[in-house]
Amino acid sequence: MKLLTKAVGPWPMNTYLVVCEATGAAAIVDPGADAESILDMARGVRVDKILLTHGHRDHTSALAKVRKATKATVYIHPADGEAFKVNYDVALADGQVIGIGSESLRVIHTPGHTPGASCFDLGDGRVLVGDAIFVNGPGATQSPERFTETMRTMRAVFFAWPDETIFYPGHGSSGKIGDERPAFEAFIRDGWPPDLHGDVTWRRA
Repeated sequence: MKLLTKAVGPWPMNTYLVVCEATGAAAIVDPGADAESILDMARGVRVDKILLTHGHRDHTSALAKVRKATKATVYIHPADGEAFKVNYDVALADGQVIGIGSESLRVIHTPGHTPGASCFDLGDGRVLVGDAIFVNGPGATQSPERFTETMRTMRAVFFAWPDETIFYPGHGSSGKIGDERPAFEAFIRDGWPPDLHGDVTWRRA
């Protein structure tokens, strides 16, 4: 599948376009802002799905306009759909396979940053991860309990992937699991205070 990226909004945030080149079918992932710019990126393909990694406003602010223009079906994990009052059509579930034309991707539930945070595995060593993991650290968490959940997800999901896996986050540049693994493992060895949460990096001063 072809993968295109558009940085949108003031932060900025990465909106992705996943395209089945054989059929022209496509999915927009996280229409965060600048609906016209997102729709321009999708010009010439048939967008029939909008996939949301999570419900935060910086990932959904252009949803209404993009949905109206494309008439696409909106997918989000129900935990985030409810928590963030997102109007959606289909509930995401861990392990769910979603067709994109003659291709498909797989949903991976990765709670921590939000309860319903989900990733989209393209099946070829590329994964769209939203704000779950970034180069040099996990996504921000709002409580120590959320950070503990994030670390469970890191161990069980992200760092169980092969080193060659490329992850595409909601902000900033893509990364490779193998490049993050040494710092993550050192972080685990060193431990962390029980109240740790918020913006955390693997390489602490």
